[in-house]
Amino acid sequence: MRKTWILLLPLCVNMALGQGGLLLVANKGDQAVAIIDPKTGKSIAAVPEGGETAHELVASPDGRVAYAPIYGNSGVGKPGTDGRNMVVVDLKTHKVTGNVDFGKGIRPHCPVIGPKNGLLYVTTELDNTITVIDPKSLKIVGTVPTGQAESHMLAISRDGKRGYTANVGPGTVSVLDLDAKKTVKIIPISRNTQRIALSVDDKLVFTSDQTAPRLAVIDAATNTIKSWVDLPAPGYGTAPTPDGKYLVVAVSKANKVAVVDLGTMKVTKTIDVPAAPQEVLVRPDGKVAYVSCDSSKKVAAIRTSDWSVEQMIEAGKGADGLAWAGR
Repeated sequence: MRKTWILLLPLCVNMALGQGGLLLVANKGDQAVAIIDPKTGKSIAAVPEGGETAHELVASPDGRVAYAPIYGNSGVGKPGTDGRNMVVVDLKTHKVTGNVDFGKGIRPHCPVIGPKNGLLYVTTELDNTITVIDPKSLKIVGTVPTGQAESHMLAISRDGKRGYTANVGPGTVSVLDLDAKKTVKIIPISRNTQRIALSVDDKLVFTSDQTAPRLAVIDAATNTIKSWVDLPAPGYGTAPTPDGKYLVVAVSKANKVAVVDLGTMKVTKTIDVPAAPQEVLVRPDGKVAYVSCDSSKKVAAIRTSDWSVEQMIEAGKGADGLAWAGR
């Protein structure tokens, strides 16, 4: 019986991909990548990363592997270990099949696939850079300076030309020219800022002020703050819906998710979720927003048609980064 179950696991993965994709969760406390069937909300596998520990992850465009930078055992700007590598997880065999060694402790954190060139961009905090990796050879092919410390999260425009980092401790956003590999501008936000996202038309950039209950809205054409959105409490992770109408915001300290109408720039709905919501991932079809809830070991699946929680998914200890594998 045990051998039969092991043989069936890859089949389960292929079936889930055929039905629309897999939900991936970086479980910091378990030091593992959880692979979840979103149809059933059940875990298919939890793959040990072999390091302490990945906070974020991203899937390859073909949905076959996930890239998980090993950040370390601390939070941004806090004392602890300094991760120096990134692992590659095969989503069919549930094994670590590749590794990128950055050569020194560098706290690699947020990975993003370049939408045009297919290269992998990873925030490397202690070097104040974005490191560029060829995902085929797993070789480092370049770096982009951010000009700031604690460049924690990264968003890339859909034409692949611009990058934006949320620089936590400095409370700034760096605007990057990814082709020229240079910093274009540094935008002051507050004394501390977290997470970053782009509107679907790339005209607006969003980042959460950690010192006040508000969200900064940056005009990407002028690289200046255009407006602020009032929130119930300081926000955290954000993600837009594919139709461009809404921005979903994790409001960590209030244990809520706020829905911002991007037409009026006002919160039109709040949803109660388990403790410490962190990251938001809106499914490619736009029907569900997934929100990782760190201290509860759960991911809330929120139906976007009526903004109600349709499912609570058991993830793992310290559920944080989210990714979608497949279409």
